[in-house]
Amino acid sequence: VRLSFGTFMAPYHPVRESPLTSYERDLELIAWCDRWGFDEAWVGEHHSAAWENIADPAMFLAAAGQRTQRIKLGSGVVSLPYHHPMMVADRFVQLDYLTNGRAMLGVGPGALISDATMMGIDPSSQRPRMNEALGVIMRLLNGEVVTHDSDWFTLNEARLQMLPVNGSMPIAVASSTSPSGITAAGTHGVGVLSLGAGLIGGKKDLAAHWALGEKAAAESGKQLRREEWRLVIRAHLANTREQAIAEVREGREAERVGYFKRVAGLKNDYTLEQEIEEDAAIVGTPDDMIEALHRLQKATGGFGGFLVLAGDWADRETTLRSYELMGRYVIPEFRGHLETLRASYDMVVSKKKDYGAPAMAAIQKAYEDAGQQMPEDLNPTNLR
Repeated sequence: VRLSFGTFMAPYHPVRESPLTSYERDLELIAWCDRWGFDEAWVGEHHSAAWENIADPAMFLAAAGQRTQRIKLGSGVVSLPYHHPMMVADRFVQLDYLTNGRAMLGVGPGALISDATMMGIDPSSQRPRMNEALGVIMRLLNGEVVTHDSDWFTLNEARLQMLPVNGSMPIAVASSTSPSGITAAGTHGVGVLSLGAGLIGGKKDLAAHWALGEKAAAESGKQLRREEWRLVIRAHLANTREQAIAEVREGREAERVGYFKRVAGLKNDYTLEQEIEEDAAIVGTPDDMIEALHRLQKATGGFGGFLVLAGDWADRETTLRSYELMGRYVIPEFRGHLETLRASYDMVVSKKKDYGAPAMAAIQKAYEDAGQQMPEDLNPTNLR
């Protein structure tokens, strides 16, 4: 099964670090992913609580576009209730031109209640607003002239000056623990970013949520495509499983307490080992990750993309090394790059005796033609 691979940056950074350096590290990581064969990078939008310090993903992705050549760049995600939908569509078309057709639009209702509260937005209105705005944005991106009167925005014969570089733009909806996100994706016939996949117990719900998304798509005359379904899960690799676990344990605990307990209100005390056992985090060797991805494929019935949830579980050097290991040993397994190499290797090894005799005869004749004795260590009778 071919998978796309990418990184998903909320991002998560401890409050003690300067945004000047955390921004630089995030941009460096996206460029590193571009170098090692990753397909995508997604960047979030948040406005409070300090840990997730990127307010405008489009602006950040434009900077990333200047440092990269091939990797696609998406919002993970734009909180649609915070914006006029025409402004969202316009900004991402501009990003598409700045990156030569590499922009992707990820959307959601907004994750932090503190963000919505500061803007006077009723949290109960956020999901309906997201659905409404997404429908309008898709019409605008399709080149339609849109008139729409809502209780929170108005469009009067609105149209975009430019359309996406390649005629269309990949769009995906964030889906967490509830099925509302994947249902919205089905209603609009767009991709899915399954953030809930990285939670304990999340794996068992994925197939059921997908079925609900397919039902919503059928009711709307749309289609959900598994190749546009991306799972977002922590992953960190090293040469041994023990080394990988040791590299992330301290950073994981700092994030769990500093963000997920104090900001997000996390109640449970799951251990790293429990998360690894449940495939809510993949920490180990490249082989461990390959096996985990196969288990996730089986549990879901098939998905199209895997996004590494980025953060500061490990230090800069070991984090970059982890992504390199994925690029060298994991990604090729799901691209079909190794199948013919292995087949060629196996063929030659299995026919070693068939190939060996003619080769040694040719070498022996070359020595004889030169009037020399073939060295004993090259004598065919000594080779196995």
